[in-house]
Amino acid sequence: MGPEHDEGAGEGRLRVPMAWLCAEYAADRLLRTGDLMEPTTLEFRAGRDALALTLFLCGGTGAPAALPPARVDELRQLTASGTPWRRWVAGRLAERELREPGDPGLVLARTAWRWLEETELLAADLEALGSGLRENAPGGDGGPQVWTPAWQLGLPLGHLAMQLY
Repeated sequence: MGPEHDEGAGEGRLRVPMAWLCAEYAADRLLRTGDLMEPTTLEFRAGRDALALTLFLCGGTGAPAALPPARVDELRQLTASGTPWRRWVAGRLAERELREPGDPGLVLARTAWRWLEETELLAADLEALGSGLRENAPGGDGGPQVWTPAWQLGLPLGHLAMQLY
């Protein structure tokens, strides 16, 4: 079965977004194998979506057990701290939309990207923790907290999963 299997070109046929589904599955397995986060949390979803987007936009996902060393290194570099990952994703999505308009996998990738950009999650304010403001800051556990876009939490989680692979 090809990446987008449609059982013929007739009207009303469902095009199955296999490339996206494989990327999402691989990302899920990588995060679960690393046992980094409870799978029912929004943070896990952010990590899965960030890693799935990276896998999908790199092309050729395959099973996590079958990732060649060169692909693992590429994924580690793309998800590393300080890389222009956000700009890379936006650029790759735009390229794919021009090349493959209406691709159902691309529709799901766009949906994941929108969720990662528009959803904000509560995170520890690591800069404030280092500056000694801990005792004065509000927060459920006494530590400073900030709202941050989901991709900013998901990307390091995806990177850590790749480091543990």
